[in-house]
Parts: sequence; C-alpha cells; structure tokens
Amino acid sequence: MRFFDAHCHFDFPRFDGVREQVLAQASEVGVKGLVIPAVRQADWQRVAGLSDPGKGVWYCLGIHPWFVAEHTAQDIDDLEKMLGSQPPGCVGVGECGLDGLRGELSAQLPWFSAQVAIAAKLNLALVVHSVKTHDQVAAVLRAEGGGRTLIHGFSGSYQQACKFIELGCYIGVGGVVTHGRAKKTRDVISRLPVDVLVLETDAPDMAPVGVAKGQNSPVHIPEIFAELAALRGENKEWLAEALMENAGRLYGLAPDELVAHPASL
Repeated sequence: MRFFDAHCHFDFPRFDGVREQVLAQASEVGVKGLVIPAVRQADWQRVAGLSDPGKGVWYCLGIHPWFVAEHTAQDIDDLEKMLGSQPPGCVGVGECGLDGLRGELSAQLPWFSAQVAIAAKLNLALVVHSVKTHDQVAAVLRAEGGGRTLIHGFSGSYQQACKFIELGCYIGVGGVVTHGRAKKTRDVISRLPVDVLVLETDAPDMAPVGVAKGQNSPVHIPEIFAELAALRGENKEWLAEALMENAGRLYGLAPDELVAHPASL
C-alpha cells in the first residue's frame, strides 16, 4: 500500500536537520509523498526551496488567516504572479481560509476571497483552513467559483461536509479521527463518500493518539489510515489506492506522478 500526505508543514522547525531522515522513514511505511502549504509571504521562498517532486515533495503558496495583518495588497499581486509562472513543484494556493477563533473575520475575508479567485483563475488546487467558519467558507467558494479544494482538518457537521462536497471539495482526514472523544468527526468521516477523502497530518500539529503535541510527522499517516479503514469497514488495499486517486485529482496529477520516484531516493 502507498499513501500521500496532502497537508504537512514540512518546512517548520520541528523538521530542521531531520527532513531526509523523516522522508526515508515515511517511505519505509508507505508514505510516498507530501504537500507543504505555505502560510505567509516571508516563507514562500523557503517552502519552494524544499520542494523536490522527484522525492514526492510538493508545495502550495498562500497567506493563512492568522497572518493577514503582516501583508499588503502587493503580496496578493506577487502571489498571483508567482503562481502564474507555474513554478516547478507548486500544485496549489494555500494555506488560506477563515478562522472564527482567532482574529477578525472582516479582516480575513478579503484575503481569502482573493486567493480563491486566484486558484480559480489559474486552475490550481486550494488548501483551506476553516475553524468555526464552514458556512462562510462555503459562501466564498460559491461566490468566487472555487474548484479543487481541500477542507483541511474538517471537524464540522455531516450537513456542512455535504455542502462542501457539492462545491467540489475534498475533506481532509487527519489525526483527529484516532481520538475516541472526537465522536462527531469520526461519525461524519465514516459516512462520507470515499471519493472525497484525502489523508493529511498537518504535521507537526494535529497529532494522532499516542503522539506528543507538536511532534506529528508524515510517518504517522499509516496510523490515521488504519483508523479510517476501521471506521469505514473497508478493504485496506482498495481504500489506500482510492485515497491516492483522490489526492491526485485534488492536486491535478496522476498518483504515479505525485509519489517519489525510486531513482530520486
């Protein structure tokens, strides 16, 4: 079986000095690639520099709602120019979105709308952070014509998930599903169509059961996958390949293109 981590902050300090080691360990347990979403303009060049499609390492560029205050309108223009140049290894826009628990939504909305519009214009995937804002996010996606979109770390209701699916979104499945207390999320994920689900870690955050806070890693994707398979009662080999197909559709690449190529390892 092979897996893909659709959302991993592999540029964060947690991985400094150990990236090659972590990639090798992840590959040994079947994790053959990942996407690094950038969260602020100051990080774009570093994130791009870590990309290595031959090793299955891809990236997105975006402005996260937590960091909108440190940006100017010029940064949105620069983002569109950079993405429009089709830089190697770049597969999407993000991480962007809305957060109802941190900052003011009125300040976040223009930044999110602009990035949704860029993704639609350039036909790129969109990686969305949505906390207590699912209805507002859905409204922006509908208004701006958002296409291939990952709702990362989804923990809303079944009805909200269905709204996103109607808009062509994919639902991220991460460490939360391994926690027994997350009854609502586990129930929702067990009921959704398999063709809208993608695996993610959000590493180093969103740790699964048994992993210390801030120590998550792509190496733990198989544990998330095992819990997902158990929740849904589906054949593991079939489910693993279905999830790979989903990641490929989300990011606009065939699964065999997304993953590491043996000659590069």
